[in-house]
Amino acid sequence: MFRIAFLTALCALTLSAQTKKIIILGDAAMADSLKDASPKVRLVAVTPQNVMEEIKDADAFIGTIKPEMVRAGKKLQWVQIMSAGVETILHLSGGTDLRDSNIVVTNNQIVQGPEIADHALAMLLYLSRGLNVFAQTKQKETWQPRPYGGIELRGRQAVVIGCGGIGMQISQRAWAFGMGVTCVDPEDIPFSPFFQKAVKPDQLNEVLPTADVVFISAPHTPMSHKMMGPAQFELMKKDSYFIAVSRGGIYDMPALVKALDGKKLAGAGVDVTDPEPLPAGHSLWKFDNVMITPHIAGRSDKDRARMVGTIKENIARFADGRPLINVVDKQKGY
Repeated sequence: MFRIAFLTALCALTLSAQTKKIIILGDAAMADSLKDASPKVRLVAVTPQNVMEEIKDADAFIGTIKPEMVRAGKKLQWVQIMSAGVETILHLSGGTDLRDSNIVVTNNQIVQGPEIADHALAMLLYLSRGLNVFAQTKQKETWQPRPYGGIELRGRQAVVIGCGGIGMQISQRAWAFGMGVTCVDPEDIPFSPFFQKAVKPDQLNEVLPTADVVFISAPHTPMSHKMMGPAQFELMKKDSYFIAVSRGGIYDMPALVKALDGKKLAGAGVDVTDPEPLPAGHSLWKFDNVMITPHIAGRSDKDRARMVGTIKENIARFADGRPLINVVDKQKGY
């Protein structure tokens, strides 16, 4: 009996030693959804008040991590961020502690692709079908069928800047409407029936004059910062559309306002801005042909379930020592 008890205790001690501690910051509901991801981990929900203490012996972290947390987490091997964009923890306000460490970073790329792509096309349709005008006439209770200048998307050209999980789904939807699509991406994009060609960012100026609509779906990195500047807006076709659904730092806001003010563009839809939130009184608010939404394109009734599924898979992989999914290239920033 003594031997059995001793072996049982020894096995329990060994299992405990192998159990990995994962802390999740500020989302108790998410922590509850992930608790059964693997019996080999101990998931701990933490708050801003106790995160610095709990991270000291943590093996992994889920949430938005700060440089001081990275420095305190001497055992950290993996960080999972909730969003697709990682610029706040790697390049801009996050410092270099995480970027230059051996810690693996994973994100939620692709997870929010369907919602954001739907949102991008909804913005384009809102503008191209003149629904912005009818939203105003509805408020006035005025039946005004003429004149009507609705635009047919079939046969039009789209330039999609950033052809990852979001951009590829935008391309798919644009293709379904009969549009020709050009992808702009620094990576070698595999062949897809949804776009006609793929070019590198240094060829952006060559393809912009062909675009009836430009979609921004790229991650915000030092390389993509303000890549749609005054010169690029000037190259856009007259009466074209501009749709931004990834990060506001990729386009120059004053240049967009100028293009709208000068009637260069037929309209714009932005879910992301710089500055963000867009302050009251900003000149972008005044345009009737601009749809502004408050960075909510990635939200839907299904995105959280996919997010939980992706993180659960990574927890199980981390516990077993298998390769993680959605691994970020920390130097590239996506």
